[in-house]
Amino acid sequence: MEKNYQPLQFESRIYQDWIKNGYFKANVNRAKKPFTVMMPPPNITGQLHMGHALNNTVQDSIIRYKRMSGYEALWMPGTDHASIATEVKIVDKMKADGVTKADIGRDGFLKRAWEWKEQYGGTIVGQLKRLGCSCDWDRLAFTMDENCSAAVTEVFIRLYNEGLIYRGDRIINWCPGCRTAISDAEVEHEEKDGNLWHIKYAVSGGKPGDYITVATTRPETMLGDTAVAVNPDDKRYKGLVGKSVILPIMDREIPVVADSYVDKSFGTGAVKITPAHDPNDFEVGLRHGLPVIRVMNDDGTMNENAGKYKGADRFAARKAIVAELTKQGLLVKTEKHKHNVGACYRCDSVVEPIVSKQWFVKMQPLAVPAVKAVEDKDIKFTPKRFEKVYLNWMNNIRDWCISRQLWWGHRIPAYYCGKCGGVAVAKDMPAKCKCGGTEFRQDEDVLDTWFSSALWPFSTLGYPGMTDDLKYFYPTDVLVTAYDIIFFWVARMIFSGIHNMEEIPFKDVVFTGLVRDAEGRKMSKSLGNGVDPLELIDKYGADSLRFSLLNGISAGGDMRFTESKVEASRNFINKIWNAGRFFLSASEGVQIKGIEKCRLSAADKWILTALNNTVTRVIKYMDRYDIGIAAGIMYDFFWGDICDWYIEAIKPALYGGDAAAKQDALSVFYYVYTNALKMLHPVIPFVTEEIYSALPGTGGSIMISAFPAPDKKLSFAAGYKKFGLIKELVKSVRNLRAELNVPQNKKTRLFILPVIEEKLLKENADVINSLCTGSGAEFITDEAQAGGKCSQCVSEAGKVFILTDELVDREKEAAVIRKEIENVTGEIARASAKLNNPGFTAKAPKSLIDAERAKIEKYEAILIKLKETMNKYSG
Repeated sequence: MEKNYQPLQFESRIYQDWIKNGYFKANVNRAKKPFTVMMPPPNITGQLHMGHALNNTVQDSIIRYKRMSGYEALWMPGTDHASIATEVKIVDKMKADGVTKADIGRDGFLKRAWEWKEQYGGTIVGQLKRLGCSCDWDRLAFTMDENCSAAVTEVFIRLYNEGLIYRGDRIINWCPGCRTAISDAEVEHEEKDGNLWHIKYAVSGGKPGDYITVATTRPETMLGDTAVAVNPDDKRYKGLVGKSVILPIMDREIPVVADSYVDKSFGTGAVKITPAHDPNDFEVGLRHGLPVIRVMNDDGTMNENAGKYKGADRFAARKAIVAELTKQGLLVKTEKHKHNVGACYRCDSVVEPIVSKQWFVKMQPLAVPAVKAVEDKDIKFTPKRFEKVYLNWMNNIRDWCISRQLWWGHRIPAYYCGKCGGVAVAKDMPAKCKCGGTEFRQDEDVLDTWFSSALWPFSTLGYPGMTDDLKYFYPTDVLVTAYDIIFFWVARMIFSGIHNMEEIPFKDVVFTGLVRDAEGRKMSKSLGNGVDPLELIDKYGADSLRFSLLNGISAGGDMRFTESKVEASRNFINKIWNAGRFFLSASEGVQIKGIEKCRLSAADKWILTALNNTVTRVIKYMDRYDIGIAAGIMYDFFWGDICDWYIEAIKPALYGGDAAAKQDALSVFYYVYTNALKMLHPVIPFVTEEIYSALPGTGGSIMISAFPAPDKKLSFAAGYKKFGLIKELVKSVRNLRAELNVPQNKKTRLFILPVIEEKLLKENADVINSLCTGSGAEFITDEAQAGGKCSQCVSEAGKVFILTDELVDREKEAAVIRKEIENVTGEIARASAKLNNPGFTAKAPKSLIDAERAKIEKYEAILIKLKETMNKYSG
């Protein structure tokens, strides 16, 4: 082993060795139980960010643990074609080149898209390898692979034939920026300041001044109004129901209808109904047979139905319409109003609800079994609180708009007859229509990206064929994903798996939180607070980044990230590295023997029992997928039990001249250390592999070794408790030295007066002396035997006296303490004087008086401690 831990010298080499030896591969193996994890496929446009780093490190830790635990462990990797995101990127690049989609046509565009995929699609894969991800890369899937595409076509046709996919005119979310429909889940809502405009609609045929007032936040859509609705129980408008009003600016008569959808208490209690531009208005329109008038183009400008505002931008039209209403005296008032505004999650454009002819999945029949699977605990969510989020969405789900007005993606397998206009849904273009027509055109739209990724757990395993892989590895075991895609992906995989495979797609869903900056803000390009994981890997190594992301995290909990965490993790790994070098140095020329042949000291029995306890706890939390707690347990065991205690405790045996004692101590250390490395391997794989390969007698890769298991034969409850007494005694001495400001490397004689377990203490005198930085340990039967000026500490096992004259300049330290006592006494006097001054207590606020009283309490407590320390110097 090199003197210093330098991860960049070996991480790449080790990863290539793992690949070369096929350690990541998983095959159908009936002699083993399968364990399957599906990687959430990152976009081919993506770069590794901290969310990816966290999520994939959790997955890798799980799959490495299961592999070491004897499972045939498959971690299926892949990437997503990401229709909207990728098409936007390609269009932007074409724009820079002075080319448009219209210039090159669909085939030319798709040629460029595939070239883009080849050039950039593997970028994030390479970055995941830098992180240490142990996926079966030979299986790397892509959502537009031949097999995944075949699965998409198969499922679309099946759902269509079952009446669960249909095409129709319905309200959808339209993004004027991306020029495509998007699903409800792709709309991000944010409360914003806006206005509520109150507008007069004159009653048709009524007297001058007869009007009804409606309130709206979107005046530009009023041009498409086809009714005004009131609540049937609203007495104010009873006489108007069934009559007509004049739509301002357009001068078109529209009816007044009664509908319970209207909230009597909101605004004026009368609402404009624009079926083409509002989902609730659309439903009202269906109930009352109202016409649907769309007044907006796909790019967010007004169309021919908007009259004189044709061609105007929607927001410019809003201002112009408000000005016109004001001019005509039809604007009653304008109120400030906070309301939720939906924006496209990709481009941030304000989304428009618009009636459009699209393809939809009928969700209610699919949602019922998907809800039951979670309610019956066939699928478990961790943390459990996300079950409520999932169930609430699924129980109120709307039909899913799956068509997208894009060219990059899975083209909808629907063909329209040029003669009769009939539609045929099929794998290939039909040769002949029922009407005799032979000319067909395929639907121009592609499917929502999430339609294909919803099939990911089985499309990647060979579906629609019933392959051996599919029979063996499906259903998968655990899905690890961020909680912000419960609706995008998790829910859709659940109902797709149940419907198409007649089995749940996975048994557990573990949600990771978001990685935020030091101030708790979400990392984003706009804020400029993102952190590049690759830069941290270059600086500290992949293991340091991995451990900093995992140590102490809780499932579903957001974490605040700072570089100092990576640095602290690097220091921990450096501790592991140095422990390995310590062993190799100390064991030179020593034959390591089996643990069953070793004579065990009190320290040995304690560390072996601690190892058993740690292994038991780590397995418990790894099995629960609570990697953060498991990592914290490993940290405490290695840094605390092994490094702070055990290594120090065995130094007398290593350097005391007894060859047999040295062999036993090193053999026990070897056993504990190698098992600790195996425990740590799933979390920090590179450094554990590098150290493990340098140790004598290990043989083979650590990643295919067996994960440690508790061994009852090596658990010593009594021995563990006895060494605990030694630890307590040592801690009391260390605390005393700290109180006396003794330098850590300063040694002193120890005088031990046993209270219990005298034999134990005497047998471990050298250990106690080493752990207490002693220059020698002597046992006494009376306090007076300590001699000289001493300070003492007390533990359950006994008292320890140290000669303070050997440690400190008593007069100098006493002078310092006297000065501190003087300062503290002065502070108490000043605060007391204030409280004893009637002028202060009469005028000062209660908070200030309480603060002075608290100050006195604090300084009095400090004074007691200072006087106790002074007594130790004057004793």
